Amino acid sequence: MTAVVCGVGPGPFTGLRVGVVTALTLAHSLGLPEPQGVCSLDAVAHQVVGAHEGEILVATDARRREVYWAHYLIGSGGARRLAGPGVAAAADLPGRLRELPVAGRGASLYPEALTGRVLAGATDARPAALAELAVRLRAGDHPDAGSGLLPPEPLYLRRPDAVESAR
Repeated sequence: MTAVVCGVGPGPFTGLRVGVVTALTLAHSLGLPEPQGVCSLDAVAHQVVGAHEGEILVATDARRREVYWAHYLIGSGGARRLAGPGVAAAADLPGRLRELPVAGRGASLYPEALTGRVLAGATDARPAALAELAVRLRAGDHPDAGSGLLPPEPLYLRRPDAVESAR
């Protein structure tokens, strides 16, 4: 093993923290460089490269009747993010985005709002896709090579449910 990569979200608070800490601990214990993070939505979009070309919407479950979303252009060189990531109710996304082919669990959760064709095989970010995308980003062999790798810090798009008590 020469490097560690981790998905940094967006996603649930606890899951992101556990994943990032695990990656940091693994890298440290093996004497490897600090892990690099990849947006989990980017990994989902990467999974449809070769099976689809053109614009897509990636929409995953954000709970609270919302989706984490990002807009991509898929080409032979990879999946380039055009907008996002963001969090919103699926019905509140612009109509043009809601009509795009969609990858991610949001398609099955909100079919009445996300009306584009469902892209098969890309519901969750698979570890292999995350690793392959990280290798391509590190090598400069991807459209987002300059901006795709992130620090190993959770990508939070909203405030946590838990709040400190007044006392």
